[in-house]
Amino acid sequence: MRTVSLFNHHVHSVYYLLAVIEGLLFIAAFYLGAQLYFLQEQAEMAEHITSILPRALVFALVSLAAMVAVGLYKPHLREGSSGVLLRLMSAFVLTILGMSLVFYLLPNLHLWRGVFAQSLLVAFVFSLLSRATFSRLVDNEQLKSRVLVLGTGWRANTALGWLRRDSDRRSFRFVGFVRSNGEPVQVEGQNIVESDVPLEALADSLDIDQIVVALDDRRNALPIDALVKCRLAGIEVLDVATFFEREAGKIMLDFVSPSWLVFSDGFKQSTWRQASKRLFDIVASLALLMIVWPVMMLTLLAIWLEDGFGTPAIYRQQRVGLYGRVFDLLKLRSMRVDAEGDGKARWAAKNDGRITRVGSVIRRLRIDELPQILNILRGDMSLVGPRPERPEFVRQLEQGIPFYSARHQVKPGIAGWAQLHYPYGASEEDARQKLQYELYYIKNHSVFLDFMIILSTTEVVLFGEGVR
Repeated sequence: MRTVSLFNHHVHSVYYLLAVIEGLLFIAAFYLGAQLYFLQEQAEMAEHITSILPRALVFALVSLAAMVAVGLYKPHLREGSSGVLLRLMSAFVLTILGMSLVFYLLPNLHLWRGVFAQSLLVAFVFSLLSRATFSRLVDNEQLKSRVLVLGTGWRANTALGWLRRDSDRRSFRFVGFVRSNGEPVQVEGQNIVESDVPLEALADSLDIDQIVVALDDRRNALPIDALVKCRLAGIEVLDVATFFEREAGKIMLDFVSPSWLVFSDGFKQSTWRQASKRLFDIVASLALLMIVWPVMMLTLLAIWLEDGFGTPAIYRQQRVGLYGRVFDLLKLRSMRVDAEGDGKARWAAKNDGRITRVGSVIRRLRIDELPQILNILRGDMSLVGPRPERPEFVRQLEQGIPFYSARHQVKPGIAGWAQLHYPYGASEEDARQKLQYELYYIKNHSVFLDFMIILSTTEVVLFGEGVR
């Protein structure tokens, strides 16, 4: 199964199908829960049957959002049965909270507690069954797209190295690597194909769905006529950078050239896009502020109790924003007041001794980031975007990492695509790896992707991923 594009965001089709099936199961669970509740009172069931559908749809949407929030639709989720069960239980707790909020905001959708309880129980059982079935089918080789890689050198080996785990190959399998024009063989333990038959005949004999071009020297070794015939025969032909973008949700700097950036889709900026994103930021930030302001007040008090009421609790630090403009980022202080007493900028390290006891808690729960809601309302930041970096680090990273300045073409954010896929960055190599995810976001960003990132950030908070 290949990936499908939803508002420019690439989703693995097998997980898209799973979400559709589970959505239908949640609707069915709601109807079955109502039937069980009114089992002895069928007359009342007949009276309320017409009002069930809108409630069932809302229940299904909230349940699916909760599943996304705890990472149950992540293609690269590396959890055993106990981990998946824990996430399922967390999802249904979020569903209860989400439906409670819906009942409060939309009282017309309120339903009987007995029906809700029965529906939750049935939905949980359906989820266990669907996940058990999915875990058996998702790795079935017959359902995967068959990929033939054109190339056996450095590019092919690098691609293989980044997609070596089984969880990285949920939607495809490498059938073979075609050696072209005497290219050196650097891919180890793989099926190397050296054939005198034309590429189109080879692809047909191997029942290939996709050909990924990963040649080190494309100018002298690219069989353009054969690739055209393959494309006309219905076989998808992809550059290795595009293949990675779809399968891994990132743009590999090792494979990207200026010409690829120029001619690829995406990187769209429009007045409508900017206006809709700004409206989304304002509405979401005000709603978030209404919910979290008591948490912020309690955190301020905790910081003062630990360090004294005369110490600053709000921390200001210069960061680089849209188009390279510098602004003051606001955070709840999580380190000692003298953390940088010598005036030198430092990356935060694992088990950093400068972090206070309160700071270790609020960093894990991301509470220290909450004052940045004010940065969003002021227009310095967006709710979703690349994390803003300090000017001292930006100057260093722009010199060592290609295309690093591209991340400043959108507003920085509190949540981001890179934060979901890569742990806290504390070195130039970390910054390089995170940039690959940030370029994917910049290329494909939309309100839909922003919403998915916000939902998925719940997983980071609940399971403490990437904290330092």
